[in-house]
Amino acid sequence: MDKYDVKKDRKALYAPSAKDFTVVDVPELRYLAVDGAGDPNTAAAYTEAVEALYGTAYALKFASKRNLERDFVVGPLEGLWRAEDPAAFLQRRKDAWEWTMLIALPEWITADTVADAVAATAKKRENPALALLRVHVFTEGPSVQILHIGSYDDETPVLERLHREYMPDNGFAFNGDHHEVYLSDPRRTEPARLKTILRQPVRSAKTV
Repeated sequence: MDKYDVKKDRKALYAPSAKDFTVVDVPELRYLAVDGAGDPNTAAAYTEAVEALYGTAYALKFASKRNLERDFVVGPLEGLWRAEDPAAFLQRRKDAWEWTMLIALPEWITADTVADAVAATAKKRENPALALLRVHVFTEGPSVQILHIGSYDDETPVLERLHREYMPDNGFAFNGDHHEVYLSDPRRTEPARLKTILRQPVRSAKTV
């Protein structure tokens, strides 16, 4: 049985250089998603969202393998981040952050299958975030990305270089939420070795 792996199928999106910014065209993709707000280090809603995503993703994996004879690797945790004041990111004012946490879905997983997996997960453990879980489909299009190696709190210099140098120098403007892909498990990886993809959807600054 072949095993689908989004990181291999979409290698250009999940294996960027750590040396230079690169431009990719991100197609329409489907995700499990939970929305929330607050400091990811302290907000209970964030922990509940991540647990709901992983619990449901693994329930989907087992159900797909059992019922459809199609297996897949559960993708990495991803996050869309936004704030009313964009400076909140560079200043690491985490209480002001809003987020949508994500895990990519194979194309054959339907909304009904997701609903069944949520119900199965809820029977094992009560989690209020399961009621918020949804299928999110969106297209980021042209985006600039880079691989950051190090602590999440050390992303600021990279983001400043992206926002204040690379984007203006290349005629880009913001065109969507800041997107992060967490390739490392922070429970098992020391902060200095964490690998995180930093992605920013862009458009031409000349576009009205």
